[in-house]
Amino acid sequence: MKLDRYDLKILEILSHDGRITKSRLAEAINLSVSPCWERVKRLEKAGVIEGYGARLNSDVVVKRTPVWVQVELKQHNAESLARFEQCVNETPDVVECFAIGGGMDYLVKIEADSIDAYQRLIDRWLVSDLGIERYFTYIVTKAVKRQAGPALPMLNE
Repeated sequence: MKLDRYDLKILEILSHDGRITKSRLAEAINLSVSPCWERVKRLEKAGVIEGYGARLNSDVVVKRTPVWVQVELKQHNAESLARFEQCVNETPDVVECFAIGGGMDYLVKIEADSIDAYQRLIDRWLVSDLGIERYFTYIVTKAVKRQAGPALPMLNE
């Protein structure tokens, strides 16, 4: 799907303010409401916009301990990767997971109730049949920057 400057501007605005009204969005991108809203619907239908939601401050709602973990698996066949990824997808405390290159296999973000809860989760993974060779834990001490959505380059006109 080719995105033009109007689409990119819509995406930029919605990534920062998903609650903006149709008329304010149309005004912000300098289109009338109907064509603007048709573009939004097209972006949703194409899967460019996956959904809308509120970004919650977990420190206010419930105190969680964010931990990043680099994971290296013993084997790198399709079965081993699928087994690990299934476990990650079935673990509620895992909030993000990325397959990565550069020496490790995965970068996993876990939000646990405590450091102890995190360690018990890792201990369960290690004694299970996940095939973890080694892992490195990074405890988050503070959030420096959180971005609502991806940075979108503007098209040259």
